[in-house]
Amino acid sequence: MSLFSVLIGTLAFAVLAPVLGCLLAGLDRKISARMQGRVGPPLLQPYYDVRKLLEKDNVSVNSTEGTYVTCALVFTLIAGGIFFSGGNLLMSVFVVTLSGLFFIVAAYSTRSPYAEIGAMRETLQVMAYEPMVLFMAVAFFMAAGTFDVAGAFALTAPVVTVIWPVLLGFLFVLTIKLRKSPFDLSYSHHAHQEIVKGITTEMSGRTLAKVEVMHWCENILFLGWTGLFFIWGTPASVLVAVIVAAVVYFLEIWIDNNFARVKWQALLKSAWVVALVAGGVNIAVLAYAPYLM
Repeated sequence: MSLFSVLIGTLAFAVLAPVLGCLLAGLDRKISARMQGRVGPPLLQPYYDVRKLLEKDNVSVNSTEGTYVTCALVFTLIAGGIFFSGGNLLMSVFVVTLSGLFFIVAAYSTRSPYAEIGAMRETLQVMAYEPMVLFMAVAFFMAAGTFDVAGAFALTAPVVTVIWPVLLGFLFVLTIKLRKSPFDLSYSHHAHQEIVKGITTEMSGRTLAKVEVMHWCENILFLGWTGLFFIWGTPASVLVAVIVAAVVYFLEIWIDNNFARVKWQALLKSAWVVALVAGGVNIAVLAYAPYLM
């Protein structure tokens, strides 16, 4: 995978992901409202919210906060560009983790008590989901023989046929990465956050708008990771992957509306246990299966 392909993929992702992510966020609000017996806001309400944020005056606590958030957004776009251009899956995972670290540092730079609590919880969430995400990348390599996403199109069968336990483990931590209840400890779009707005407490205006756009892009990237499990050497597999990603996102919305938030201790323990059982055991089986036959 050449640097030029990654650049083209990043530019395409930077244009398309915010649009698709915005529509997905609007659909999320509509479905959540219907589940709660409400009509819900317009489909483009997330776009209206971000446009309003962009029109506000800059009242950030310091100048570095916006810089860190900008870096987080840029690295999210790069991670998406690497993935959707058929590049290295493991590199995409590392780059999006770097984006998350910049987001955490942005919250710490405000020196706000609520923001710092949110940053601490965000750090715990990264510690919780990162082992399973790394297991996902390693399992894909062992099943496909390459870390390159494009390599999935050369397979005779989707990798989910041999690493389905890893898929189940990844779906568990996907709830954390999509910031859905019961794992929305650090930052939530809903008005039930006991630490005000958590990690984004001191963010406003253009800085908060960039956070929202970053969240849209992250959702598209993570759903892309989900669809990768169902890709193989036929064009029809892309449609299958899109359908599976849509079903998974609907399931995440249902979970978000039916489960109360857990404590961070339960989050950390459950995510690590799932990573060990679903990821570790599956990888061990793939590693030692040839010697057992």
